[in-house]
Amino acid sequence: MSTIQRIALTLVIIGAINWGLIGLFQFDLVASIFGGQDAILSRIVYTLVGLSGLYCISLLFKPSEELTTGS
Repeated sequence: MSTIQRIALTLVIIGAINWGLIGLFQFDLVASIFGGQDAILSRIVYTLVGLSGLYCISLLFKPSEELTTGS
């Protein structure tokens, strides 16, 4: 797995955890860390998570051999 794939996957996991917290406890971790949903840092994190999710779609279509071989 390449470095960019690892970064994208990490951001997607952060987004998934944040959505889980929102769904279960109505607590937005990203907003609380970076100063609210309208704060520029929060919006940057939300944007990066969204772009990472779009990038990770490409992982669904890669052959499993490419995903398991080290690079």
